[in-house]
Amino acid sequence: MTDDELVSGLENVRSTMIAVATGGPRINDVNDSYQRTFATVSAELARRHLDNPLTYGSLWDWYGRWSSGDLPSYQSRRTFVGELINPLITRIRTGRVEEMQPTGWQRVDRAVGEARDRLASAGNEEQFQAVGLLCREILISLAQAVYVRERHPPLDGTEPSSTDAKRMLEAYIAVELAGGANEEARRHTRSALDLANALQHRRTATFRETAMCVEATTTVINVIAIVAGRRDPQ
Repeated sequence: MTDDELVSGLENVRSTMIAVATGGPRINDVNDSYQRTFATVSAELARRHLDNPLTYGSLWDWYGRWSSGDLPSYQSRRTFVGELINPLITRIRTGRVEEMQPTGWQRVDRAVGEARDRLASAGNEEQFQAVGLLCREILISLAQAVYVRERHPPLDGTEPSSTDAKRMLEAYIAVELAGGANEEARRHTRSALDLANALQHRRTATFRETAMCVEATTTVINVIAIVAGRRDPQ
C-alpha cells in the first residue's frame, strides 16, 4: 500500500466516524464498508510498525464512545476524531512525528495545533494557502508575546506595526541572541523566519511547500521559546 492509499483510508475512516456521529448516515448502512477499511488500514499500520490510535473496529464501538456523555456536541466529536487521526496522517505524509512541547503562549500553541490539523486534511491550493496564512498569524502572535519596544529597537529604524512579525522578531533575535557565540543561532532563526515568510504568500501552494512553511514556523517558535526560558527545566 502506498502512502497516498493509506492516507486515503485514514481519511475515509475519519470522515465516516464524523458523519455517523453528527447526524449523517445510519450506522447499519455504512458499518460493513467502515470495518473493511478499518481492517485494511490497521494491517498496513502494523506492517509499518506504526502505533495505531484507532480502537473502534466497529462503528457501534464508536457509538458507545461518543454517546458516553463527554462528547455531547457535534463539534466535540469532530475535534475528538481529528485529534485522534490527524497527527497520524501528518506523520505519514511528512515522515515526521508531530510532537511539540507547549510554549505556554496559549494563542501560539492553539494555532500551531490548528495548522497541523489543517495541513493533515488540506487537499487543494486554497486549503494550502489557508495554512500559510495561519502560519503568518502564528508568527504575529509569537512576536506580540515577546517583543518589547524599549528593549528590542527595530534594526532598520522603522517602527513595526502590531502585525509586523518579521521586524519584531528580527529585533528580538538581535537582542536576545546577541554576541559572536550566538551568530549561528541567529542565522538559523532568521533563515527559518525568512522561509516561513516567503512560503506564506505563495499563490501556487503545494503540500510540500505548505509542510515546509509549518516546519519553518515551528522552528522559529521553538527557538524563541528556548531563548525566552519557556523550555527551561522546572
